[in-house]
Amino acid sequence: MRLLLIALPLAVFAAPALAQPARANELPRELTDPAMADKLGKMAGALSRALLDLNVGEVQAAVEGRPVTQADRRRTVRDMAAGGDPAIERNIERQAANSGAAIQAGVRAMAAALPAILQSVDRAAAEIDRATANLPQPGYPRR
Repeated sequence: MRLLLIALPLAVFAAPALAQPARANELPRELTDPAMADKLGKMAGALSRALLDLNVGEVQAAVEGRPVTQADRRRTVRDMAAGGDPAIERNIERQAANSGAAIQAGVRAMAAALPAILQSVDRAAAEIDRATANLPQPGYPRR
């Protein structure tokens, strides 16, 4: 659950950077910028806090098929995720802050693998072209 609270915001904020067109054999600048990784870590912490404050007690009562109580109306994700741990918010913020380094390491690994991946894709495309070169064309007249 805690990992989901961190990973989901990171995926949401990384999507626009991935959608930008990149030059051949190069990752977008936003993904390789260490400042962006730090910024994503800080945003993940803020989003995690917001997610912890979501009220979920009424949903739980509906799923269990029982009437909603006042306690249900006050129950949040924090209450359910904490399991009695008062330091849950601190732990999640620490994990979010440390995620910047993990993001940078992942991007470095992706950048190192990108040339080999592109070369493999080019070889696969050439093999497909060669395999389909002699297939009959559907519009070609038959004799």
